[in-house]
Amino acid sequence: MSEKKRGVVLITGASAGMGKATAELLLEKGYIVYGAARRIEKMKDLELKGAKILAMDVTDEHSMVNGVNRIIQEQGRIDVLFNNAGYGSYGAVEDVPLEEARRQFEVNLFGLSRLTQLVLPHMRNQKSGKIINNSSMGGKVYTPLGAWYHATKHALEGYSDCLRFEVAQFNIDVIVIEPGSIESEWNDITLNNVQKTSGNTAYANISKAFVDMSKTAPKSTSPKVIAEIVLKAIESKKPRTRYVAGQFAKPLMLLRKLVSDRMFDQILYKMFKIK
Repeated sequence: MSEKKRGVVLITGASAGMGKATAELLLEKGYIVYGAARRIEKMKDLELKGAKILAMDVTDEHSMVNGVNRIIQEQGRIDVLFNNAGYGSYGAVEDVPLEEARRQFEVNLFGLSRLTQLVLPHMRNQKSGKIINNSSMGGKVYTPLGAWYHATKHALEGYSDCLRFEVAQFNIDVIVIEPGSIESEWNDITLNNVQKTSGNTAYANISKAFVDMSKTAPKSTSPKVIAEIVLKAIESKKPRTRYVAGQFAKPLMLLRKLVSDRMFDQILYKMFKIK
């Protein structure tokens, strides 16, 4: 995209964290930004900076259809979709209700996929576009009590690979971002889920170890780092298929490649001080 003509970008989960940081950066660079989230009151500051605000829940068909239709009516195109909305629901497999497990997939995978389906016809018609899926280092590694979260991110990795192959013929790029530990509301939500779900069950020892480890871990990376990666991917004529950034991401993903499953298990036992 040239300096003279910036593109139209739709960002989900724009009310906080990586989504908000990306929206702010792209606005500074002159892009037309549509910030989408359930909590529109938390995007008032983005609106003051020039963003267009959409009330959107990625588990609600009506809100997604309305959002995409509005962008097309106002701009006539969508150049970039940043599928950023998501959350982490942690707890032992035995403890997590399947209803919650299904919601994890609805938000982190199926909602993302449905919005992608709604955007793709417009990108095909304009013969260009970029779909950026925010995965996680958790799409390549695993941590205690994160079975359902990791399952969604592992699935998103495979989904993105297949999608990339299918839409390349239409000059549409599919890019995966794999953040490490990033400053956001995600951490607090995750810790609350762990304690609520498994803090008083047969898995209380792992739950306590997870919480203690999280509270003493080094400071997470600023979400601005991911915003810079997204900007780089958008402005690259030939973007990489995957970008990795953030606390722990590169070393843990490299370690996962180099050691066996059993050895990685043992490393996690030591990291979380689980006997």
